[in-house]
Amino acid sequence: MRTRYPVGAFLGGSSRLWRFETLLLFVCLTFCQSPAAFAQSRSNGSGGASEDAELPVKADPAAGKPIFERHCAPCHGMSGSGGRGPRLNRSYLPHAPDDTELRSVISNGIPPGMPDAGYLSDDEIANVAAHIRSLAKQPGEIVTGNPDRGAAIYARSGCSACHMQSGKGVGFGPDLTHIGDARSAAFVKSVLNNPAAEIPDGFLMVLAVTPSGQTVAGIRLNEDTFSIQIKDHAGNIFSFRKSELRSLQRLTGQTPMPSFAKFLSPRELDDLVSFLISPRPTT
Repeated sequence: MRTRYPVGAFLGGSSRLWRFETLLLFVCLTFCQSPAAFAQSRSNGSGGASEDAELPVKADPAAGKPIFERHCAPCHGMSGSGGRGPRLNRSYLPHAPDDTELRSVISNGIPPGMPDAGYLSDDEIANVAAHIRSLAKQPGEIVTGNPDRGAAIYARSGCSACHMQSGKGVGFGPDLTHIGDARSAAFVKSVLNNPAAEIPDGFLMVLAVTPSGQTVAGIRLNEDTFSIQIKDHAGNIFSFRKSELRSLQRLTGQTPMPSFAKFLSPRELDDLVSFLISPRPTT
């Protein structure tokens, strides 16, 4: 004859202990994850706040537009067509070939001409970068001139006496080889009409008279408290101690470039602009 034992006795003689173990098992099955399930949840991006920090910043071109117009347009133009700063409405930007570099340039600036944007948040910088990229998708400006006629005008006007263009000329003034990559047609035309209105920051014409009475006129290259370096029209570079000069004049607001509006017709100006901004191979 078999002896029958109470359930409580079989589980240790205590129904209270049985209830505790049952509750513990229920809690483990309900709230605990296996290592495999935990790894899966991490791979699905549900690993907590540390995972959220790795999510990419969302960029909104529309949100970046008013920030660009407020902080960037004074130099780059409302449509990114250029001004004192380079043209941005193009597919390739030499200083920012990808979005990461573009955001870095906006954040850190390019000394000395472009200030940093440390006052903007990461989201705002991303939005501005997205807006700049969108500018390249907008219709470009219409250029009516003829570049072939413009090349002839460039040659007969003596532009190469001051400017380099495709490796030819004199480097007294800015190199014009890739001016179309940096400046809009409207900006180039405005400079041809009134060069003194668009003098670059830091540009200064000077006139020095040496102890022997020689006059040296040119562009200031460098200047400190004691000395000054000048490049003349022929490309010669002079260095003087300022205390030894008879005189030193700073010709603020002056430029050696004449106004082309005085001797070119409107059509000829358009032709010259068309030639200057025409794309040229990069060497």
